Amino acid sequence: MNPENLLQLSTQKCTLGCPILDRVLAGGIPCNSITELVSESGCGKTQLCLQLLLSAQLPISHGGLNSSSLYIHSEFSFPFRRLQQLSLSFRSSHPLLFRSHDPCDRIFVRGVQSAEELLGLLDRLDSLITNPPSQLPVKLIVIDSIAALFRSEFENTSVDLKRRSSLFFKISGKLKLQAKKFSLAVVVTNQVVDLIGNEGINGMRVGNLGFLSTSGRRVCPALGLAWSNCINSRLFLSRNEEVVSSETGLEDSNGGLRTRRRLQVIFAPHLPESSCEFVIVREGVFGIDL
Repeated sequence: MNPENLLQLSTQKCTLGCPILDRVLAGGIPCNSITELVSESGCGKTQLCLQLLLSAQLPISHGGLNSSSLYIHSEFSFPFRRLQQLSLSFRSSHPLLFRSHDPCDRIFVRGVQSAEELLGLLDRLDSLITNPPSQLPVKLIVIDSIAALFRSEFENTSVDLKRRSSLFFKISGKLKLQAKKFSLAVVVTNQVVDLIGNEGINGMRVGNLGFLSTSGRRVCPALGLAWSNCINSRLFLSRNEEVVSSETGLEDSNGGLRTRRRLQVIFAPHLPESSCEFVIVREGVFGIDL
């Protein structure tokens, strides 16, 4: 691998639908690799993924991939009502591009209940990519979430841990192969677990930060170091509440509390350490210039 490939200087990117978020990620989510969004529940992982599903349909000249998308969910039912809400805002922002069709029609949804089922779906994915159900090719795959597939099925025994790691590498290997073959942007979401013990365990000390913090707790990404070695980039979403005066008028304030959310680059071959705050509103997910 030469330096140009390592840094992904010429890799196509998919906009996040916000120039501030795109600036933190040097243009958006890269193709030909796996990007992980990790956070505790309620930080905005799924919201950001839904926004990506819409943004991928934009023309390349607008930062999109001119593509349809595949959303694989493993934990909850697909949030179709929220997607429709975001779609209305998306269409109003691009009235000339989406006059004749509904962007939701170019998002294909599949549910899986186990890691083996996901692997089986990925084995059949080439036919969907080469013969998409819509006029646009599939260029974005979202898996929400990868951690849910491994949470209850495996016990803390040497046999199960070995089988789990084997599935990690099979799934990520298949995703990386398809990403490179078809120039896909692959996004997976992951959960966090509370950090117990010293720094450097459970794959926590990987990347730019000594430790991760959210909701006043020290946490580390779920699935440990083995999974950390399966992804190309890791982005951390956190949330913390602060007391604000009632006259500020800031969104998310409730009884004098405001939720502050932050997106941080933990590691990526093409990005320096960077971060920004963001908000989640009815219209979508947007970064904040401070």
